Amino acid sequence: MPPPVRKSAPPMERNPRYPKYSASRCSIHYQPKTGAHSERREETWFNTRAVSPGHAAPPHWPPRAATPSSSRPSSPEDLATSSSNLPPLPSTLPSLSPSSSSSSTSSDQSICPLFLSRSIPSRTSPSMGTEISEPLLPDPRKGGADGGGEGDGEERIPDWKDQITVRGLAVSAVLGSLFCIITHKLNLTVGIIPSLNVAAGLLGFFFVKSWTGFLSRLGFSVTPFTRQENTVIQTCVVACYGLAFSGGFGSYLIAMDEKTYQLIGADYPGNRAEDVKNPGLGWMIGFLFVVSFLGLFSLVPLRKVMVMDYKLTYPSGTATAMLINSFHTNSGAELAGKQVSCLGKYLSISLSWSCFKWFFSGIGDSCGFDNFPSLGLTLFKNTFYFDFSPTYVGCGLICPHIVNCSVLLGAIISWGFLWPFISQHAGDWYSADLGSNDFKGLYGYKVFIAISLILGDGLYNLIKIIGITVKEMFNKGSQTSNLPIIMESLDSESSKIVMEQRKRDQVFLKDRIPSWFAASGYVGLAAISTVTIPMIFPPLRWYLVLSSYIIAPALAFCNSYGTGLTDWSLASTYGKIGLFMMASLVGSNGGVVAGLAACGVMMAIVSTAADLMQDFKTGYLTLSSAKSMFVSQLVGTAMGCIIAPLTFWLFWTAFDIGAPDGPYKAPYAVIFREMAILGIQGFSELPKNCLAMCLGFFVAALVINLLRDMTPKKVSQFIPIPMAMAVPFYIGAYFAIDMFVGTVILFIWERINRKDAEDFAGAVASGLICGDGIWIIPSAILSIFRINPPICMYFGPSAGT
Repeated sequence: MPPPVRKSAPPMERNPRYPKYSASRCSIHYQPKTGAHSERREETWFNTRAVSPGHAAPPHWPPRAATPSSSRPSSPEDLATSSSNLPPLPSTLPSLSPSSSSSSTSSDQSICPLFLSRSIPSRTSPSMGTEISEPLLPDPRKGGADGGGEGDGEERIPDWKDQITVRGLAVSAVLGSLFCIITHKLNLTVGIIPSLNVAAGLLGFFFVKSWTGFLSRLGFSVTPFTRQENTVIQTCVVACYGLAFSGGFGSYLIAMDEKTYQLIGADYPGNRAEDVKNPGLGWMIGFLFVVSFLGLFSLVPLRKVMVMDYKLTYPSGTATAMLINSFHTNSGAELAGKQVSCLGKYLSISLSWSCFKWFFSGIGDSCGFDNFPSLGLTLFKNTFYFDFSPTYVGCGLICPHIVNCSVLLGAIISWGFLWPFISQHAGDWYSADLGSNDFKGLYGYKVFIAISLILGDGLYNLIKIIGITVKEMFNKGSQTSNLPIIMESLDSESSKIVMEQRKRDQVFLKDRIPSWFAASGYVGLAAISTVTIPMIFPPLRWYLVLSSYIIAPALAFCNSYGTGLTDWSLASTYGKIGLFMMASLVGSNGGVVAGLAACGVMMAIVSTAADLMQDFKTGYLTLSSAKSMFVSQLVGTAMGCIIAPLTFWLFWTAFDIGAPDGPYKAPYAVIFREMAILGIQGFSELPKNCLAMCLGFFVAALVINLLRDMTPKKVSQFIPIPMAMAVPFYIGAYFAIDMFVGTVILFIWERINRKDAEDFAGAVASGLICGDGIWIIPSAILSIFRINPPICMYFGPSAGT
């Protein structure tokens, strides 16, 4: 296209809804260099120009070819949230010819914005008020922001291949090994694994920065370390150590071994000697390779829906992204510098507090601040207490108010009313002398009612997304793609927010992962796995494996959606669904091994899918390519399939794993094997009225979601989210108290100074989560070397009572 010749523009047109801003119609005259003929085209663009009170408003708004009013923001405050629905910027834009750039700049002439522009106070015409001079969207020829602040235009965003480096993969392997050891340690002792995403991002930055600094001092030329490379390292590490959890090294795999069989008892009904398979390095690596990659392909087509359309929070992913961005922000950015300072301050406070708490945590599960009866001993017995966890308070600062309130409401319904009510019927509805983890007792109500809420909420949203997707596909062909860009910009700050979000959207969608590739990858891997798994676990027939892979994507979506809301991955819960289903289908002849293996298949898929979506959120906020995120997940998963079994083998050969009196009791091994035995006997063995309650809560989840979609926004914003309500049903109320404290702090902060809250709440939350996450590493090292806390701070009733 030859360079255009700009002609004078007609008078400005005012928007009657926003009188300070106006639009001008620009005539661009395209004149071929040969001079054979010319083409004239008129386009309506919006210029950010203030209109003086003397200008008259036009009779109609918007001008010709403007965006329909239904798709424009209804108010200035809606501008940022509507930016994702704007038409895409042209891939190539014509530039003004040299003659046009020297034309008059009088106040009566408007310049056609080839890039969206910021309004700058005019020095030449007081009557008009402003002139266009500063671009908001950087020239593509100059590249975008990279390691510096977003939109600084000084460095380009690396290509997705350049974001994956050899040094980054080497650091990922080292950190992945370290985090696998930590995960195994926690898995074999307490069975609770916190999120280590933040620690992975921080340590990745520290190691690479230290290495590049060392080489620079020796005189070597090194490639700059970008936040995109930092994000790739974090993604690779999370994928690697995630398999130490979802691989079942502390749950379903250990539940198959001979020691667990002996602990339950050879004479226990349903516990057969034939249902034993001791850990082996070869078959464990092979099993992980055939099941761990399917979750990565199951939800890739929904990444835009989960991250951009639903705007799910993924608190750990958001905190990690902010941490990475803060380390790669130009020091000249004042706000960014303050955010980094704020993050560092609260990181230090959180790390120091976590270290201080360790000295009082003693030996066992009843000591320290984590068991502080802050609301009294009576409520403490029902898990209502503040456990002084910086991580959960930080999650409360990041998660929306409705999510935090939904979690608290779920805790009140379950632990405040439902479980005490069911406990009063012990001896009638279920045997009163059962253990706390026996599915024939109260534990069965907790798990299955929580699963009912999760499935009801997740399946509703799955059907809703499918409907929306199909509708958009049918409407896509009827949309006009060449409409001019109409954008109502309010001020420089609002415009900057809009353009930053648009830039994130464009980078995230730039390197597309074709849906056909994801579908074919899932089908191909499912076929290989369907043939291979029966060779490792003969009782699990090929048709049962195939049926698992048919329903697995729906469960993976439910788990990813819930993780995005609450930061809790319930992969083990979905694994229990597969365990019960397969154990009951296979029956007494091999049902235990078949159920435990099916649990592993399900856990691997739903866990890796949730991790991938969380890392997509981190990549979206750090301007990293979605393709580099996906490839780094593949590489990290491949590392984990080797590193996780190797590091577990160190524990297996060096320690007495599963000994009830030893340091590595593997508490979930016995629980999972008992669950498989219960599955063989069928769901009829569940407590009285349990299935009826599950059905009631499932229907309630559907009705609540329907009300959220059918009622006006001013009403629906107060309706709780069933997925968030379900988490405390199973886990407890203590973390709901912590998250509610975080949301109360944010609510008060917003009322006192909303701008400061918007600027620094994320930094405070990230610092709290980072500090607590970093302390996991030294505390785990101390535990591995059997260095116990010196003090046990315990609370109980006084002697007089």
